[in-house]
Amino acid sequence: METSFLLAKLNMLMTSDHSSVVSMNLFVALLCACIVVGHLLEEYRWMNESITALAIGLCTGGVILLTTEGKSSRLLVFSEDLFFIYLLPPIIFNAGFQVKKKQFFRNFMTIMLFGAIGTLISFGIISLGAVHIFQKMKIGPLEMGDYLAIGAILSATDSVCTLQVLNQDETPLLYSLVFGEGVVNDATSVVLFNAIKSFDLTHINSRIALEFMGNFLYLFISSTMLGVLAGLLCAYIVKKLYFGRHSTDREVALMILMAYLSYMLAELFYLSAILTVFFCGIVMSHYTWHNVTESSRVTTKHVFATLSFVAEILIFLYVGMDALDIEKWGVVRNSPGKSIKVSSILLGLVLIGRAAFVFPLSFLSNLTRKSKYEKIDLKQQVTIWWAGLMRGAVSMALAYTQFTRSDAKLRGNAFMITSTITVVLFSTVVFGLLTKPLVRILLPSTKYFASTTSSEPSSPKSFTQPLLSNGQDLESHQNGKSILRPSSLRKLLSTPTHTVHHYWRRFDDAFMRPVFGGRGFVPFIPCSPTDQDDHQWL
Repeated sequence: METSFLLAKLNMLMTSDHSSVVSMNLFVALLCACIVVGHLLEEYRWMNESITALAIGLCTGGVILLTTEGKSSRLLVFSEDLFFIYLLPPIIFNAGFQVKKKQFFRNFMTIMLFGAIGTLISFGIISLGAVHIFQKMKIGPLEMGDYLAIGAILSATDSVCTLQVLNQDETPLLYSLVFGEGVVNDATSVVLFNAIKSFDLTHINSRIALEFMGNFLYLFISSTMLGVLAGLLCAYIVKKLYFGRHSTDREVALMILMAYLSYMLAELFYLSAILTVFFCGIVMSHYTWHNVTESSRVTTKHVFATLSFVAEILIFLYVGMDALDIEKWGVVRNSPGKSIKVSSILLGLVLIGRAAFVFPLSFLSNLTRKSKYEKIDLKQQVTIWWAGLMRGAVSMALAYTQFTRSDAKLRGNAFMITSTITVVLFSTVVFGLLTKPLVRILLPSTKYFASTTSSEPSSPKSFTQPLLSNGQDLESHQNGKSILRPSSLRKLLSTPTHTVHHYWRRFDDAFMRPVFGGRGFVPFIPCSPTDQDDHQWL
């Protein structure tokens, strides 16, 4: 009797393992298909990798739905841990590792305005709109925390997709603003979401509001410092021990593991892991990357980019398949009109919430910019507003966390999940398709020419990328007339030399680089990455 039971149990395990292997094979094959189709559509200006993966995921989900007679639409079961622990870290780290640091920190205050203050404004508008409208519609039993959660969920822009929409070389200012806002926005949204779950929202008063703001500032500062410390520790170890004398594999492995360790430590201490791994990537590209051998530089550049690329495709492919999950749609299929109305209202709130902070905060930012070429003009503001309308995997993951914790079959929860899916699909596909044409219409003269000299040092992104200022090139034309750059003397007289960047360079050269290495401060060792011919430091 016991023998037959064990054999039956073993047979069930073998069948389950075989099914998992089959699912994984199909999923990997779909990833390969996404790469191939994305390559074939590379020259089609309206398409990008995200939309391609979504479309393939939707088609695959439809086929699975038909073959399983409506029981399932996906090959793998979605897990918030899979997304936050394994897929998101390489994407955010690579974003920090590849970013043009000078452009990012030059616009840091504007990025913080958009990413932190702007997200709070968008969160408030979406939450208030949801409370006042959905309570009257009676879509189901939802608590105040659920309405605030939907505000945080739909305030999270899709930093993955916007990076594919704008080009860092063609539109440096727009790229740095949208990209930087996307990272800070994701971190702010997750912090908001976690705060909503941890605070008692039945009686909101000034004390709770102050505690919430204090908690947010603590998380932001602590997460940033943890990422910086992890990056500096990695740079110091690599500089002192110089693994490349024996094996470049150790250098690459240490960089990858230290970056992931910083992310997991942030999760362990309930900090913002997104901010931590992002600033860890920035510090590693500034110090550690210059301490390793030339082969390790090339390897890390491509390894980090490849991991990020595969994770992005995997996320959007799964989102496409999961969007057709019959269990979520079964509850609301009797009220298709109300479902469309709820989704349309949420999408409208997203549009209004973003416009409510992009244009006013751009005006405030322009007040601090003296040169007219550094100001964010109206066309650029419209582009920033549009490019950040897309919602993606972060919104999906937070929606699952909030509305499936008790029962996804509850009417209110089902409406919120399906509406979030609808907003994500519509915004990614429609807004994503129209973003490139919109950029070409609003900014037709986006032809930039690289100058032969640049103060930007070599970076993991490129060894020779030029430093571009606010999208203005050396041969810009306005009304058919050439705009001449001021001479060096005029520029010196009109531009203060004692800027924050000036003092940072002095501090960096005097204290940081001698200890942690970096460009120009790595001791010369045969076959080492030291490049004594180039002294253009950041």
